[in-house]
Amino acid sequence: MSQQQETLTTSYWEGVNIKLRALEPTDAEFFFQLQQDTERNRLLDFLHPPHSRAALEDWVREKAKREFKNDAFQWLIETLAGDPVGSIATQTCNSRDGTFSYALDVAREHQRRGYAGEAIVMVLRYYFQELRYQKVNVATQSDNAATIALHEHLGFTHEGTQRRMLFQQGRYFDLVLFGLTKEEFEGNRR
Repeated sequence: MSQQQETLTTSYWEGVNIKLRALEPTDAEFFFQLQQDTERNRLLDFLHPPHSRAALEDWVREKAKREFKNDAFQWLIETLAGDPVGSIATQTCNSRDGTFSYALDVAREHQRRGYAGEAIVMVLRYYFQELRYQKVNVATQSDNAATIALHEHLGFTHEGTQRRMLFQQGRYFDLVLFGLTKEEFEGNRR
């Protein structure tokens, strides 16, 4: 065990390199800067028209006031020094069947540092070990090689491909589907 891993933390939401926290109204500028990256927007879903700072401030203010309801939540990912690097949000939470999914976004300049993987593991640990969920499902577009590699590295299983599901830049892309069960997650952590 490394010296960093031996360090004890008092927060469930603090890891080796990052911490997850609720959104604050002051996070609007971070999200405004994220939306300026066209290629990032395309890899997330599609190229949105520009949002005004005022619209993003309203959106973040609403998210900041939102309570943990129906097990869906959005966290800001920040370094231990407090610098925002991205966000992760759970969605389609079905407590009856024990399944959920999430959306992940890390600013390009903070990618390939382990932040995304650490945030995913923190959220999965919470949903599997605290909320009794049994499976997570994730979808990404076929040209998002980094996200595909990340999920394969984390032990997700490729469960299928939906052909020609997304349209961008005059072309159609496939949607790649991944899943991970609680037992697979726990087996990967040993």
